[in-house]
This record gives sequence, structure tokens and C-alpha cells, in this order.
Amino acid sequence: MKRNMGTTDRGIRAVVGIGAAVTALLTGAGSAFGIVLWVVSVIMLVTAAAGYCPVYTALRVSSVGGLHRETTRV
Repeated sequence: MKRNMGTTDRGIRAVVGIGAAVTALLTGAGSAFGIVLWVVSVIMLVTAAAGYCPVYTALRVSSVGGLHRETTRV
């Protein structure tokens, strides 16, 4: 698994993940909205910690160095 997220991207995901967790705690963790926020929080924090986003790989995007395209020379 090659990292495909830059430092800024990882920081933003961490802030969003923490914000979602705090909001889930304040609004009620057992409600449907709270559960959705917990899921968002876990996904954001795990991808921020790993530096890897599977969606970026599927879209061939990287915030580290642009696109993940292999060039073929003719």
C-alpha cells in the first residue's frame, strides 16, 4: 500500500474525524445520526493515520504528487 495522501490532506481528515466524534458524543451516540458520525469519524481517522485512501486509488488521485498514471512511451 503506497501512501497517496499528503500531510495537509491527512491533517484535514484528522480534524474532520475528531470533529465528527465530538459531535456524535454531543448529539447522542446511539441515534442514527450519531452512528453515522461514528462511522465517518473512524474512516477519517484510520485513513489519516495510514496515509492511504482506497477511494483515491480507485480514482487514480494522489495528494502527494498528482495523478497515479503510468506513462507509456512510444
